[in-house]
Amino acid sequence: MKKRIWVLDTETKGTGAQMVPLEKVLEDPSSPAAPLFVPPKRTPRPEPAPEPKAPRRFKLVDVMTRAVLAEDAEGPALMDALAGVRSVVDVHISVWDPGDERWRLLSFGEQKAIWALRDR
Repeated sequence: MKKRIWVLDTETKGTGAQMVPLEKVLEDPSSPAAPLFVPPKRTPRPEPAPEPKAPRRFKLVDVMTRAVLAEDAEGPALMDALAGVRSVVDVHISVWDPGDERWRLLSFGEQKAIWALRDR
């Protein structure tokens, strides 16, 4: 009589493992190996080109009279309007904020920086 070698088959579903002859596992596996699928590497999407930024628009208001000296002025036009102003404290300079859709008053430091550009 030929001795059989028994092994623990863990491929069963739900009921747990069971003891089967070694020949059955080697000759007739209960779950055939499925072909391995490896997806191809993704090609990266090209990033959209950033939209060109619109030039900043400025508003210049006289502090004493509240008269608007320049509105929707770009850089060179703002410098021309500042040429007739005596001091940086005589005007308020605002910049258009497209995100909030409103004029934002520049800080005094920002106004002084623009004033320094005027003297160039």
